[in-house]
Amino acid sequence: MPPSWAKKKKPPKGYEYIEPTLEALENELRDRVKDTNEGKRKAESLWPIHQINWQKSRYIYDMFYTHKRISRSVYDYCINQKLVDSSLIAKWKKPGYEWLCSTYVINPSNYKFGTTSICRVPLSDRSEDARMAQDPTTGCRGCASGKGAGPRNIFGRKYGQNLAAVQLAREKRLEDLEKKRREVEEQNRKQQQEEDGEDETDDDGEEETDEEDYGPSPTAGVWAGTKRLQTESEKIADDKLESDDEGPMPKKQRND
Repeated sequence: MPPSWAKKKKPPKGYEYIEPTLEALENELRDRVKDTNEGKRKAESLWPIHQINWQKSRYIYDMFYTHKRISRSVYDYCINQKLVDSSLIAKWKKPGYEWLCSTYVINPSNYKFGTTSICRVPLSDRSEDARMAQDPTTGCRGCASGKGAGPRNIFGRKYGQNLAAVQLAREKRLEDLEKKRREVEEQNRKQQQEEDGEDETDDDGEEETDEEDYGPSPTAGVWAGTKRLQTESEKIADDKLESDDEGPMPKKQRND
């Protein structure tokens, strides 16, 4: 009989919504592990591992807590099956650690003089020489919390993109395209156009091109395909962050 840890529980309903993205990230992680380290510093070869771990965990965290697109059962399944970093997610729930890149960078035993990583220092508090500094283990450019405390993309690469917002932006765009397509069909039906008018609707070259500009679907590639999609995903993330900031204060703060 195989050991208990080898048993994989059947995913709950709704897991298929996030499965393509998680699989794509897992495949990306395998590819990065197999990559050659030639020309890289020893610590730099570990950057993709930390960063993809962060991105997988952030994706599930945002889908459940920020955008509320998955159920508690799906979220618990990802935690219990160790598909995401539960320790890192637990830190994100605490004030001051909302964008923490890794639990490694806040462990004083990992750094000289019992301090933490440079990436935990807000950009406004850094000297000019240290503004572009990155953590040597994770490659993080700054994960301190607060407005303007750190860069929007803490890794400065695709592994720092907000994949939950990217997926929502892509879905919204496809919904808009589908809505417009139905409106065109309804208009053509009412006008009872002849064959030429129907062919013009079917061609609709501009809309097809616009849809392709939004990049590949999650099964083919999870990252933003264009600057336009990335901009819209950032707006979704920013709007949600602002609405959360305007909400009621935590119970502990209210009591104070």
